[in-house]
Amino acid sequence: DNAPMESFFHLFKVESQPEIKKCKSISQFTQFFNKYVNWYNNNRISNKTKNMSPVDYRTHVLAA
Repeated sequence: DNAPMESFFHLFKVESQPEIKKCKSISQFTQFFNKYVNWYNNNRISNKTKNMSPVDYRTHVLAA
């Protein structure tokens, strides 16, 4: 099932469309994508994860 990855890439495209257009090379895009993934995992909050980032939520669940 590819639903989680399709959801991630949909959010990536929607949330970062202007920045993607600014990338002039694959290396610029790679750097931007790596920064986005880091932000997504460590800073982006979601209602599904009780207003925590994915890393915080995972830590919270594993500690319980």
